Amino acid sequence: MNHQATDPLDAQKPAAEQAAIDKRRARLKNESTRIIEIANNEPHSALKCIHQLSVAGGATEATYIAIEQRIVADQDPAGAYHLALLAQNTPDLPIDARQLIELVVNKGDNQQCLALLKNLPLPPVELIKAQILASDDGDAIGQINAYLQINPEGYGSHHTLSSGQSDQIVPLSRGNSNN
Repeated sequence: MNHQATDPLDAQKPAAEQAAIDKRRARLKNESTRIIEIANNEPHSALKCIHQLSVAGGATEATYIAIEQRIVADQDPAGAYHLALLAQNTPDLPIDARQLIELVVNKGDNQQCLALLKNLPLPPVELIKAQILASDDGDAIGQINAYLQINPEGYGSHHTLSSGQSDQIVPLSRGNSNN
């Protein structure tokens, strides 16, 4: 019969790991509460909140909702831009990225719109293009035309797929002769 000696430190590892997880969870909850307080009480604080959320390394769902509500209340295109990018990279966030993107396009400047075009995986190309064309900003119009010249479908920078995934997105222009 082979009896292996049990190391008492092995029994402590799961307890120590759980304690570390509990400590991190408590810290994130405290940070979330603090960020929510800022978002609820300080006008134009969305960028500050997003920065603190990033430094904290995460937050509760309620934190993201509070930041989104601050952005909407302030009609803050800069905050909307940054939260929309976060939402694109974390699809299970409880926020409406479409609403944020529309806020950037409708209230933001041309540089924010161009940044959306380049940084969202599947940006609303026609909406952004129409907004920039309507602005009569020659520089921005030149930038969007140059970008769409090399990227006619308007796929954002995240459209760098590995060869094994290339069949997942089919550009509309391939199957539609009207384009």
